[in-house]
Amino acid sequence: MTDRVSELPHGGSASPVELRDLAVELAAKAGDLMLGRRAAGFSVSTKSSATDVVTDADRAVEQMLRDELARLRPADSVLGEEGGEQAAEQYGEQARVDAPVRWVLDPIDGTVNFMLGLPQFSVSIAAQVAGRTVAGCVLNPSSGDLFSAALGEGAYLRGRRLSGPRAVPLDQAVVATGFGYDAARRARQGKAAGELLGHVGNLRRLGSAALDLCYLAAGWVDLYYEGPLGEWDFAAGLLIAQEAGVRTSGLRGRPPGTHLIAAAHPDVAEEFFTLLTDLGVADIE
Repeated sequence: MTDRVSELPHGGSASPVELRDLAVELAAKAGDLMLGRRAAGFSVSTKSSATDVVTDADRAVEQMLRDELARLRPADSVLGEEGGEQAAEQYGEQARVDAPVRWVLDPIDGTVNFMLGLPQFSVSIAAQVAGRTVAGCVLNPSSGDLFSAALGEGAYLRGRRLSGPRAVPLDQAVVATGFGYDAARRARQGKAAGELLGHVGNLRRLGSAALDLCYLAAGWVDLYYEGPLGEWDFAAGLLIAQEAGVRTSGLRGRPPGTHLIAAAHPDVAEEFFTLLTDLGVADIE
């Protein structure tokens, strides 16, 4: 890590640890709301394609988080999957460029799983200061698994410090990935994943990028790649993985980001990143 945490400005006098703790508190409220809405029933609509679904529960959870942030930290800005980027205290306006903290929210990452009754879905909350994610948490309300991290302070699952995945040969490694909503892009992603299967132990497609990154941090999968993604999909999970010691890349010399995230144990990262590049994963748009 090239920058010392002490060199980062604090978010409106809040430290990364304090921002993480607030994210954890908000995630607990979001998890309760999610489970309540799933038990009571919800409506479903589509966004960019027939496979890109959203429920009224997604919108209700995000609205609750925005309301809480407007109450607790009215000077901050918010980027949410469903509501876009807005000033926390005035919905509909552009986010303040000088806001002390920018919150990045995915109210339900894994909406299809939520809709179908599968247990792999999560709320993801990240706090950014000066363009850098300094705190985040991901909660799976079905299992109670709560992952959190503050910059320079490590990553944790229910109080246990995480140390990342196994360093196993690629032909034994279990790789987590995901696919996009556009049919043509999904076909290209599927082709690359099929070719990758000949080089790795197996694939897992669980349906939540935030959980995939946290599962990598916990050592429950060995490797991960996916892209393109929304910033809300990975902002918290990426910090959690990095704080667990995972090496990350966007391939071809680029940092991880919305175009692509690849992640692995440092001992096998270079081999994995080279393989993904050779298979054309970095070229899928």
